[in-house]
Amino acid sequence: MTTKAPIRTVDTEPAEADEDSFTPLTAEEAQRLRERHPELSPWWVVGAQIASGLIVAAVAWGWTQRPVAAVSAFYGAMAVAVPAALFARAMGRMRGGVSQSAAMLGFMVWELIKIALTIALLAAAPWLIEGIHWLALLAGAVVALKMYWLALVMRPRKSNRI
Repeated sequence: MTTKAPIRTVDTEPAEADEDSFTPLTAEEAQRLRERHPELSPWWVVGAQIASGLIVAAVAWGWTQRPVAAVSAFYGAMAVAVPAALFARAMGRMRGGVSQSAAMLGFMVWELIKIALTIALLAAAPWLIEGIHWLALLAGAVVALKMYWLALVMRPRKSNRI
């Protein structure tokens, strides 16, 4: 003997939001909110990626005593930073009077371009760097990728729009 579970019906009526629960910010409140949470410039992130690439390159050179390790590490970081700079420039140019759907499409297209360019630069590394040091290249790329997260944690207090 099997028993059938009761069929549950789903309410298809959209839930109405309580209009009294939403209060818009005043101009002063909005200004204080912007001051507490300033906009993070994408160029700050790209700068952090380049700086981290230089640091990883110096560490790789010091650790291995081989200049090719430093070049490999810096190239790995630049394989991430250069496409990120291209992406930041493209997004900055779309800031004007672009519709939301066009901005979303632009974001997706440029993100795909950024990923493809990063992969292409990493794939081209053996032909561009003679005697490549793969571990250093990987370390440079990984550290540069981690700058996105570090930039969110250690963001500057003042607005640094460029």
